[in-house]
Amino acid sequence: MKKIFALILACTMGLTMTAQTTADEVLNVTRKANDYFMAKYADPTVPTNWKKIRPSSLWTRAVYYEGLMALYDIDPQQRYLDYTDQWADFHQWTPRNGINTCDADDQCCAQTYLIRYQQTGDERMMVKVRENLDHQMVTPNEKKNATAKTVSTQPSLYGWWTWIDAIQMAMPIYMQMYKITGEAKYRDHGMKMYRWSRNECGGGLFNLKDGLWWRDADYVPPYKEPDGKDCYWSRGNGWVYAALVRCMNELPKKDKAYKELKKDFLMMSEGLKKCQREDGFWNPSLVSTNYAMPETSGTALFLYGICWGIEQGYLKADVYRPIADKAWEAMVRDAVHPDGFLGWMQGTGKDPSAGQPLSYTRIPDFEDYGTGCFLLGATEYFKLLKSSNVK
Repeated sequence: MKKIFALILACTMGLTMTAQTTADEVLNVTRKANDYFMAKYADPTVPTNWKKIRPSSLWTRAVYYEGLMALYDIDPQQRYLDYTDQWADFHQWTPRNGINTCDADDQCCAQTYLIRYQQTGDERMMVKVRENLDHQMVTPNEKKNATAKTVSTQPSLYGWWTWIDAIQMAMPIYMQMYKITGEAKYRDHGMKMYRWSRNECGGGLFNLKDGLWWRDADYVPPYKEPDGKDCYWSRGNGWVYAALVRCMNELPKKDKAYKELKKDFLMMSEGLKKCQREDGFWNPSLVSTNYAMPETSGTALFLYGICWGIEQGYLKADVYRPIADKAWEAMVRDAVHPDGFLGWMQGTGKDPSAGQPLSYTRIPDFEDYGTGCFLLGATEYFKLLKSSNVK
C-alpha cells in the first residue's frame, strides 16, 4: 500500500511540475547553462585543444553561437553580442580555412556572421561568406566519397553534403544569403545540394518510410545495429531537423522550397514522435536498444523543432506539446547540473557509439556544440510557453 501511495504521489508531483513550468523558469535555466559556458571559455578567440589545435571558428563553436544568437532574441544582453563579435572579428568574418573551402563544417560559423549582418547591416560581416558561396556554386566535388554508393557515378556540382550533419552546418547559409540579397540562385543551389543528399547519396539518406535519416552512405541498409534495427543516429537527425527549421525561417511560406522542406519536417516529426523514450529523452540510436540511454544534444534539437512546429500550427499541440514538455523536464531533471554544466552529452563522432559511455558527469571532448543545441531547444521552448500564455 505504501508503494502504491508513493507512486501516486510521484505522479501527482510530476503533473504539478509540468503545470507550473513557466517561461521565466526556462529562461533562468537557459541563462545558467550559457553563463557556465561563457565563464569557462571567457576568451572566445582561444583555439580548442583536443588531440590537436583547432581555431575557435570550427563547427563545434559555430553551433554554440547559433544557440547564443537564439538566446539573444529572447534575452537581449549586450554581453552576448560582445562575446560574439570578439569571436567573429578575430576570425575576420571568414569561414574557417578561407573563402575557397567547400567543407560544410568550415562554413557553419557563417550562420552567425549573417545573423549579425542582418542585425547591423555591416557589409564586412557578409562579404567573405558571399564569396565563399559563390565559389562553391561553381565547384564540383571530385572526392571519391562524393560518388560512392550514389545514384550518379559522376562528380557532382551539388554533391558536397555527403553526411547529414552538413545539412545543418551549411544549408541555412544559402537560405540566409537568399533572404539578404534576394538572389534566387542561392536558394536554388542550396535546395539542389539538399536533394542530392536526400535522394542520391547512398541511394538516398532520407528513409521516407520511417521519416528518419541515415547518417551517411555507410549506414544505409544492410547496415544494422546489433539488435537488427536500423541505425538512425539521434544527433545526426537532430541536425537535419534543426536545419529544416532554420531554413524555413529564412524563406517565405509560399515559396516552393519552403513547402518542400515543410513536408520533410512533418515526416520527421512523425518519425521522432514514435521513438521518444518514456523518460523524455531520445536514445543515441533512435529506434534501437543498442546504447539505450539519455542523450542531451539530440533531445535538445528535437525540442527545438517540435516547439517551432507547434508555434507554426504545423504540429498538433495536444499530440506534440506533451512530447516537448517531457523532453524539457528530462533535461532539467537529469542533465542540467546546478552550475549549468550539461550531462548526458554525446561527444563528437558520427554514430551512437561515439563518446561512450555517456553519463551525467562525463565531460564530452567539446562542450560548445552541446551547449548550442541546448540553447536552441530551450529558447524555442521558452517561446512556446510565452505563445501558450502559460503562467
